Amino acid sequence: MSDLTTPPAAPSKVPALRHMALGDIAYALRAGFGDFRRKPMMGLFFAHVYVAGGWLLYVFLFITGQIWWAIPITLGFPLMGPFLAVGLYEVSRRLEAGQTQWRRRDIFGVIWRQRLRQLPSMAWVIIVYFLFWSFFAHMLFALFLGPSALMNVTSSYGYLLEREGVLMLLMGTGFGAVFAIVLFCLTAVSLPLLLDKELDFVTAMLTSIAVVRRNPLVMLAWAATIAGLMALALLPGLLGLFLVLPVLGHATWHIYRRALDPLD
Repeated sequence: MSDLTTPPAAPSKVPALRHMALGDIAYALRAGFGDFRRKPMMGLFFAHVYVAGGWLLYVFLFITGQIWWAIPITLGFPLMGPFLAVGLYEVSRRLEAGQTQWRRRDIFGVIWRQRLRQLPSMAWVIIVYFLFWSFFAHMLFALFLGPSALMNVTSSYGYLLEREGVLMLLMGTGFGAVFAIVLFCLTAVSLPLLLDKELDFVTAMLTSIAVVRRNPLVMLAWAATIAGLMALALLPGLLGLFLVLPVLGHATWHIYRRALDPLD
């Protein structure tokens, strides 16, 4: 990893793809939970940033009278998870290498040095994607319910129970699923790959897509696992994220290891 005082590292070779099995998901979840148990404070720290950010966002929407935005944001909120879990990938990388004697600031130092590499470019892809989803959800809301609904939905949620409201929710859920699947294909292994190797973010995304194409059933099951656990975690006021986010973050590192040959 390079910084301002050392020359850039030589580019890495793109790792070879591996065949995966459904058992790899169970292995990754067990390994992810094991990493969380070994370094719980790291997982709880990164989870609390995510949870606190969600609470502040919902409070802001409530105060500004835009609470109707909570629906599309709740659906799109998990899209930011892969980038926010970068610190957890580094924790798992160190534990896998047998490194246990390090401080929290060492992890933050690694994250800070990523500003000179390709992760910021990948972060912008995720952020723009999330903003586009929010705009698209807003457009669906306006098309189905009209401007009057946008003005009155905060005082009456009956709009959502009418025919147009139900259609809007179904359409939004369908499009949201498509958005999530596309982003999953782009980020399934690209972020841990960028942390681990010296590759550009476009190559990392193409490699992630190749992994999904190589193992469609396994990766679809992994995506469903992430979606299901995140949905359950969001229900109790986002509190479930204190457990689910660290475990999934660590598990993603182990999925990456199962999906790609670690040798250059």
